[in-house]
Amino acid sequence: MFKRISLVCVIVAAAALAIGCAQSDMGITTKVKTKLMADSTVKSTEIKVETKDKVVTLSGEVDNQAAKDQAVALARGTEGVSDVVDNITVKTPQTASAGTTLGEKIDVDTRDGVVSLTGSVKSQADKDQALRLARETSGVKDVQDNLVVKTG
Repeated sequence: MFKRISLVCVIVAAAALAIGCAQSDMGITTKVKTKLMADSTVKSTEIKVETKDKVVTLSGEVDNQAAKDQAVALARGTEGVSDVVDNITVKTPQTASAGTTLGEKIDVDTRDGVVSLTGSVKSQADKDQALRLARETSGVKDVQDNLVVKTG
């Protein structure tokens, strides 16, 4: 309950500051930060907001594409923003740890956004997870499956 009251107080204070700052860069930054704090998809602590000449630059690293997309949409929808520069990156899974925990050996090769997975895994579930992790990685256009389920 205290956390919720604190969040409401922060939002009200930020909104009051935003009104006081009108359309200044600082006011726009405050409005964007307030929207990010109030949104449940975005972890506002992961995103840095800077504004210069009404152009908002977002940077930082978020957990997933949905959080990135929502942060950009919130910034673009903020009054006074003329443009948004999206420098947010999406955290990627550790391929090396996936290979060592999912299978005996998974080789990962990439070329022009195409990922090739080659090697052996212990089960179909491990194969499916390795393919899913590769497909969900930011910047991957296609995944070539050369994985073999090793039985016995």
